[in-house]
Amino acid sequence: MSTLKTTLKLSAAAASLAVLAGCASQSSLEEVRTIAEDAQAEAQQANSTAQEAQNTANQAQRDAQAAMQMAQENREEMDRMFERSMEK
Repeated sequence: MSTLKTTLKLSAAAASLAVLAGCASQSSLEEVRTIAEDAQAEAQQANSTAQEAQNTANQAQRDAQAAMQMAQENREEMDRMFERSMEK
């Protein structure tokens, strides 16, 4: 009889430990999931910021090309004006 009680007590203790270990594992899993979700959100934000920076750089490149074109046109016009003034 005493052996049966001891066995039942040990089984209950083992079951309790198994449940606690399961909870700890679930808690750890949730913590890892939260960390992963936070990292993914930060990565998406970084990607968005990088895309905005790329768009700004592309616009700056277009503006610089337009300025270069305008400068070239102005230089050509100035050369023509100079040539006309030299012909007189």
